[in-house]
Amino acid sequence: MKLHELQPAEGSRKERNRVGRGQGSGNGKTAGRGSKGQKARSGGGVRLGFEGGQTPLFRRLPKRGFQNINRKEYAVVNLETLNRFEDGQEVTAAVLVEAGIVKNEKDGIKVLANGKLERKLTVKANKFSQAAKEAIEAAGGTVEVI
Repeated sequence: MKLHELQPAEGSRKERNRVGRGQGSGNGKTAGRGSKGQKARSGGGVRLGFEGGQTPLFRRLPKRGFQNINRKEYAVVNLETLNRFEDGQEVTAAVLVEAGIVKNEKDGIKVLANGKLERKLTVKANKFSQAAKEAIEAAGGTVEVI
């Protein structure tokens, strides 16, 4: 096989269907929307969750408890995962994301005392559990609340 002989596999590339481009295209005139009705109009269709006037599911289900709109959700990091960093390194949110320990920072990072820390690190995070703070300091590191 040579470079000039390369071509995509049969059926792997499908051309986009261009609607409303004349009768010969098979999708002209009404452009595949049928004739008349709410879904045929521009801007037509129903909103998300609409069930034709029947009480929608999200209104039929009971709501329970208190939903705090100001709730902060923290990305959790355990002490044992911090052992992958070198001694004396500064651990920040950006470093944790880069290392793949935290995928999404959310509203901040909280360090919990799960596992044992064997490195001397400078940890910068939004929150620390009391035990985590003590464990980091016991290992010779420092804790900094952002």
